[in-house]
Amino acid sequence: MRKRQVVLRRASPEEPSRSSSTASSLTVRGLRYGECQKNHAAAVGGYAVDGCREFMASNGEEGSVAALTCAACGCHRSFHRREIETEVVCDCNSPPSTGN
Repeated sequence: MRKRQVVLRRASPEEPSRSSSTASSLTVRGLRYGECQKNHAAAVGGYAVDGCREFMASNGEEGSVAALTCAACGCHRSFHRREIETEVVCDCNSPPSTGN
């Protein structure tokens, strides 16, 4: 089984979300948690996952312990694969180049 991690662009916390240049650009970041990667057979030296495909927060207030557990598999959110999606949207007002 191959492990895979998806990072489109890693952004530092100090990086501003709007850059000041000739064209204005806006960075839109999304964060989601994919399939559960908890190894349930680690104690016996094996490898078995439960098949949970996506993290779904349990009923609970945002930031509480209940909101950090998955409603489908019961694991903590940290066992789920973290996907960071970053999209840079550019509003370019300059005329198209002629290639000269």
